[in-house]
Amino acid sequence: MSNNCAEMVSTSPLVAELNDEQKAILAELVTCRSLADGEILIREGEVNKELHIIATGGLAVTRNTGSGDWVVLHVLRPRDMAGELGFLDDQEHSASLRAVGPTQVFSLSRDKLESLLGSQPEIVYRVMRAIVREVHGILRRMNVQYVELTNYITKQHGRY
Repeated sequence: MSNNCAEMVSTSPLVAELNDEQKAILAELVTCRSLADGEILIREGEVNKELHIIATGGLAVTRNTGSGDWVVLHVLRPRDMAGELGFLDDQEHSASLRAVGPTQVFSLSRDKLESLLGSQPEIVYRVMRAIVREVHGILRRMNVQYVELTNYITKQHGRY
């Protein structure tokens, strides 16, 4: 593996609870990718059991409007995770991920992570904790946005 890829892994939130030896073990399992501007990493409707972490650049979370147009729902930035739910549950992705400018990501397949269950269960546990923390943070942000939108629509709490 290249030093650049190992460095990407070692500074990501995915390995926040791992020691250096555990980081090195995990780094051997990831695939590093460079994406061109507009290149699709995940297509809406596809099943993909990989977790992606953005090292540089960004990924636009997009949905097809049905008329051939794409709407950008959110832009993920360096250190953000992408594809966490598909990684966990084998469900179809509800949106596509497109590179915003030149983008580097590293990807971890669920099968490779699960290969550590017998020999390195602590790594698997700590990586899964990092993923759950990320999903929990997304849920918290969505809840705050929901409350703000509801307050705006109903004109409550005097802020609008």
